[in-house]
Amino acid sequence: MRKLKGVITSNKMNKTIAVRVDRLKKHTKYLKYYRVTSVFKAHDEQNEYKTGDTVIIQETRPLSRVKKWKVVQLVKRPAVSVLGGEEESSENAKISEDSQNA
Repeated sequence: MRKLKGVITSNKMNKTIAVRVDRLKKHTKYLKYYRVTSVFKAHDEQNEYKTGDTVIIQETRPLSRVKKWKVVQLVKRPAVSVLGGEEESSENAKISEDSQNA
């Protein structure tokens, strides 16, 4: 069974996610490496994985016309700061209040 590591690009489907897998391929003439991207549909039974998560998918029997992979493991979840945008807006409000008072 093949296993691939990739990043989830979409989780808008029910029990299905789209996983982007990047790999390096060597050019036959110039012998340089370039990036090749493939997108696979994978089965997510509980709809627990979100966009941006890095996961490992494993090849399985065909589950639908395009879905032949399933999620095996979560590798990394991105660190998202919810307060980051709110702090900036409050700082901008303080600056505008100071400029109006002056």
